[in-house]
Amino acid sequence: MNQVKDLLRSHTSVRKYTGEEIPKEVVYDLVQTAQMAATSHFVQAYSVIYVTDEEKKAKLGELTKNDFQFKTAGASFLFCVDFKRLQLAAQKHDIDIVADSAENLLVGVADVSLFAQNFVIAAESEGYGICYIGGARNNPKEISELFNLPDYVFPMFAMTIGTPTKTNDTKPRLPVEAIIHENGYDTDKYDQLLTQYDATLGEYYMNRNANQKVSNWTKQMADYLVEQKRPFIKDYLASQGFTWK
Repeated sequence: MNQVKDLLRSHTSVRKYTGEEIPKEVVYDLVQTAQMAATSHFVQAYSVIYVTDEEKKAKLGELTKNDFQFKTAGASFLFCVDFKRLQLAAQKHDIDIVADSAENLLVGVADVSLFAQNFVIAAESEGYGICYIGGARNNPKEISELFNLPDYVFPMFAMTIGTPTKTNDTKPRLPVEAIIHENGYDTDKYDQLLTQYDATLGEYYMNRNANQKVSNWTKQMADYLVEQKRPFIKDYLASQGFTWK
């Protein structure tokens, strides 16, 4: 196995760091590396807020309900879907863009996710740990106001990076047979594979080096998806200009 595969297979979320600050030139280098991710039609529909103001960082931690990890992170970010820059680019040619379609929403989400994952891999290759923070969608309106996000821009997730205080156990993923469907989607295999995965993940939870618990994947997913999450998101996106046309 080569070093890139080793790195990818060793990913874990890190929520406690040493507090060592990451130099700004390193941050800019990571962003430049991340920009080489694939992007639909070359729109590059993403922006990242680099949060260096301590008061704003603390407020972001509060609004995402993840304040603990921001206190020790070496750098903190807010990753955003961004069609504002595209709107301004088109205005240079006296063209009004149609940014508020469901298709463009998907394009933006894909673009910022690919960009962020490149950023993560680059950071981990330098020995840093990271954590995606979907809690940025807990209070998107307030976060938008905190960072002056204009219309056609919305926060997708926050992220902390830094030097980890410890190495976490790697959480087992679904068996590859559950992910690959050859020539057509196959639901028949799930009963056996999900039972197998529940046993694997249950053993991991019981024996990992911290926060042991009795649980499995199917129960976790059932509990997580039993009700609608963040029902305000659709109205918030509309307020930012994405009306799902």
